[in-house]
Amino acid sequence: MTDFFAGIPKIAYEGPDSENEFAFRHYNPDEVVLGKRMEDHLRFAVAYWHSFAWEGQDPFGGRTFDRPWFGDGMDCARLKADVAFEMFAILGQPYFCFHDLDVRPEGATFAESRANLEAITDYFAEKMQATGTRLLWGTANLFTHRRFMAGAATNPDPDVFAYSGAVLKSCIDATHRLGGENYVMWGGREGYETLLNTDLGQEAEQAGRMLHNVVDYKHKIGFKGPILIEPKPQEPSKHQYDFDVATVYGFLKRFGLEDEVKVNIEQGHAILAGHSFEHELALAASLGIFGSIDINRNDYQSGWDTDQFPNNVPEMALAFYEVLRAGGFTTGGTNFDAKLRRQSLDPADLILAHVGGMDACARGLKAAAAMLEDGKLEAARAERYAGWQGAEAQKMLSGQYGLEEIADYVERSGVEPEPRSGRQERLENLVNRYV
Repeated sequence: MTDFFAGIPKIAYEGPDSENEFAFRHYNPDEVVLGKRMEDHLRFAVAYWHSFAWEGQDPFGGRTFDRPWFGDGMDCARLKADVAFEMFAILGQPYFCFHDLDVRPEGATFAESRANLEAITDYFAEKMQATGTRLLWGTANLFTHRRFMAGAATNPDPDVFAYSGAVLKSCIDATHRLGGENYVMWGGREGYETLLNTDLGQEAEQAGRMLHNVVDYKHKIGFKGPILIEPKPQEPSKHQYDFDVATVYGFLKRFGLEDEVKVNIEQGHAILAGHSFEHELALAASLGIFGSIDINRNDYQSGWDTDQFPNNVPEMALAFYEVLRAGGFTTGGTNFDAKLRRQSLDPADLILAHVGGMDACARGLKAAAAMLEDGKLEAARAERYAGWQGAEAQKMLSGQYGLEEIADYVERSGVEPEPRSGRQERLENLVNRYV
């Protein structure tokens, strides 16, 4: 045991009237919502990188946190793991997620880095066995080191492409070894700054080849979970190739991978792309590629990814409404890809940030479930499109009617469409009854 979280109790559910800040007011893991335990609906995960590897720096200032595990070497990596699993025991969330660079020191060679990852993977396995905490997904950091400054899979240097493939293999192996339920591809530097030095076709072919390699390797080793791509626009590259859900789907279709790969959607990234979170969730579900989510929020006064903990219950309600409409999570879950503010220095801040986020998500989930059970929103949606159930409409939709037949139908039926209200404000008022 370490003393980093000394004096902080295990967080328990005490109900909405509790005055204890070290308690859940709304997240009750065993509460049944739509026939399923709340824990099984939300499937919370802690992000290793923001919680334990981030040092508090921002674009204008350096490290503000003073953590005893900051430093090089495997002793620091093991201490970090000790503290992480102590936090997992305090929160009681079922999952965590990691990049390779979060959990092991960088070696002087790839072989040394791989050996460090394998050693910490064994250490994790022991702790997971002892605590029951599981791995939602693993991923590779192919963006921090200067070798990746021009991308990883899309790099103009084939040696960087090869190095990236080796890193991916090691991270998929670690995820598989730990029983991870998904594997995430996040192309932090897969984009470009200027067309003056970029061959878009070449880089797309490289990205497609690497993703095929990942899928092929997954099947070779018997990894059962889905491969997930996490869309992100701009930042850090001016033009990011995985801009949003629609862009990712187009890429998957281009390379014949739409049945193999799904998406991990982050709220902050959706906002940076000019979308709402619920838009990206609904679109992914409609395309059959919904997988998992990273939950956080952006500061709407800032034009960059601030990765703050979620606290907006109406936003959470609309998001989880789309998750429930999609059938809920299967292998995916709700990962807190969120970090403390750089002035939030205390260990207690790290615990309470997650407690507040878990409560906000729980309130959102319950509101979403109530809306779905009530059925008024779905009834209004169905009514709006009810005309498409008619015989003539079905012929138009199925292709039985081309333009000539459609024109003939209009002529003989005397169709003169009258606009109908979309009732947006009435539906917004309806949502506000629940949140």
